[in-house]
Amino acid sequence: MNVYAIGASRNIGYHASLRLLRKGATVTFLLRSQNAFKDVPEIQEYITSGKAILVQGDALKEEDVARGWAASQAASPTSQVDLALFTLGGTPTIGFKGAIINPPDLCTHCLLNVIRTTPESLRSTVKLLAITSTGATRGSHDNLPLPWKPFYSWFLAGPHKDKLGMERVLYWCMGQRWEEPEPEQSILGSGWQAKDNTPGEGALKHVVVVRPALLTDGECVADNNKKPHKAPYKFGTDEELRKHNGYTVSRKDVAHFLVEEAIPNWERYEGKAINVCY
Repeated sequence: MNVYAIGASRNIGYHASLRLLRKGATVTFLLRSQNAFKDVPEIQEYITSGKAILVQGDALKEEDVARGWAASQAASPTSQVDLALFTLGGTPTIGFKGAIINPPDLCTHCLLNVIRTTPESLRSTVKLLAITSTGATRGSHDNLPLPWKPFYSWFLAGPHKDKLGMERVLYWCMGQRWEEPEPEQSILGSGWQAKDNTPGEGALKHVVVVRPALLTDGECVADNNKKPHKAPYKFGTDEELRKHNGYTVSRKDVAHFLVEEAIPNWERYEGKAINVCY
């Protein structure tokens, strides 16, 4: 498998990419700093062997994202990229208004750059796996545990506006009906669909959206499951998890879901938004 990873220098993207590398995949990382893995010994062997390819660039810049696509294509004898893994997320600052992301449209802006620079030859074949967040849409917010709802509505309001913008773009890519409110102008301005290099509606059909619960830095329960009769985490659509969405999930378990469940069973999840939680 040939993978282009955006936002994978740490957290979910890193843990998922490392799992993919261990399974024999080639992963091209778009990194703001090529020294991101300098002190990470577990990935050095893959850099040395050429299985992990580092491209310096900022996902906020279209030209940098395009260079990442070109490097990922060059890593395959057939110029084929099998999967675009988009796990980018900002580090918020905390203030009286809760968590603040700068810029406020960080994830939406970067995702637009990814889809706008997707080579024409890949648009009908490449799979796009993108991380948003549970609670960003009305349906997933309704399924939150009751004590969590005020916290999400206030503390995470800013980041979730950005995640909602991401989902609007992803639903456009899939050609699916959008039933949520339109994102704020500061996140996704009017006329974004008409920009020259934006793919047409439904042009990127092979999309899976994953919405984790509140993320923790805990261990991967799935790898150390001491209760084999019980699933290590829950996952499903809003309808499947109606009123049963959990409080948290570790980043490592989300990465486990991506690599061990979503990717090998792609047909089951394509075109869906899947919540993951404990």
